[in-house]
Amino acid sequence: MKQKIVMNTQMKCQKCRSKALQIVAEGEGVDFVAIEGDQKDKVVVIGDGVDAIKLTSSLRKKVGPTDIISISEVKSK
Repeated sequence: MKQKIVMNTQMKCQKCRSKALQIVAEGEGVDFVAIEGDQKDKVVVIGDGVDAIKLTSSLRKKVGPTDIISISEVKSK
């Protein structure tokens, strides 16, 4: 089951955003990673069998405070 995970992370600079994308992209089962939001503070992850808790704790350790906003199932067309 593919799922979409949206996380809010405090990223103050472009280097932090790059680091966050790299950390999330290394996660198991990740197919798509993007940064969204007006302040570019939301990390969107789409994948199959992605562990949201593990990704969140990795981002908290290496980037900064991170919260899970939503986890939803991606419906195929």
